[in-house]
Amino acid sequence: MDSKPNELVRAHVWVKGRVQGVGFRAHVEWSARQIGEVSGWVRNVGYDTVEAVAEGTRDKVERFIEMMKQGPRGARVDEAKVDWESGTGEFTEFGVRRSM
Repeated sequence: MDSKPNELVRAHVWVKGRVQGVGFRAHVEWSARQIGEVSGWVRNVGYDTVEAVAEGTRDKVERFIEMMKQGPRGARVDEAKVDWESGTGEFTEFGVRRSM
């Protein structure tokens, strides 16, 4: 996806592995706030998957994705899938959503 440096982009991210019971969602939320200017959400999906949607500038969203691929201490990410989408601007902050 080609973009301008300040263009709003969206990434839909799924990570699979040991991501439950290790504070993964809290780590993702905290990290998004530390990166700054990243909005969206994160939630658990099933037993071994965490899903997130992040919007921001490409460089910040790429940092967000790399953080999700690493996870917090105690986590193990075996797979990561990223779908790039157009930014919508629908989010004002980053938060944790109810698990599916």
